[in-house]
Amino acid sequence: MTRIELVSKRSANPFVRFAQAASRKQLGRDVDPVGVYSHTPGLLMGYGAFERATAKQHRVPEQLKALAETKAATLVNCEFCCDIASGMAYDAGIGEAQLLALPRYRDSREFSELECLVLDYATAMSRTPATVTDALFVQLREHFDERQLVELTNVIALENMRARFNSAFEMTPAGFTEGMVCAVPESQPAAEPAAVAAA
Repeated sequence: MTRIELVSKRSANPFVRFAQAASRKQLGRDVDPVGVYSHTPGLLMGYGAFERATAKQHRVPEQLKALAETKAATLVNCEFCCDIASGMAYDAGIGEAQLLALPRYRDSREFSELECLVLDYATAMSRTPATVTDALFVQLREHFDERQLVELTNVIALENMRARFNSAFEMTPAGFTEGMVCAVPESQPAAEPAAVAAA
């Protein structure tokens, strides 16, 4: 359920029907964001192109991007996004232990130092207002080149956009993690992550 009615296949124009079919083929089901964006075919086309362009970037390991996206989804408190991001995290090789440990990642042995750094970045970017410090960015530059930084920053920012859009329409989980562990929404931390505060 969403706050507005989804555009059905029957009432959609040919372009929207094509976009809905492409999304259904990729995800294995119809999803509410596509049904909502279908009210504005121009935005649906632009958004779809942005998602496709993002999906074609592979300079940053998929596991790191999936962790960052899932963390962002939990911090924006989007249940739909937590569900789909957790499903995609499984596909990227992230296990249940890491998903369960996301809220306390800095105190967990489930994550490498690089994974914690990426999660620090996702956390800083997902705050309102965003709180990316110079110290954090210097640490990131030790591991990522400029192109990789743009790719990583883009996926975190895109997940924030998805989560805020979907939350505004009260989109509910679509069953991507049915029968599996799913990351859960969490409150945003008030203090900076330990690694950044100590830098």
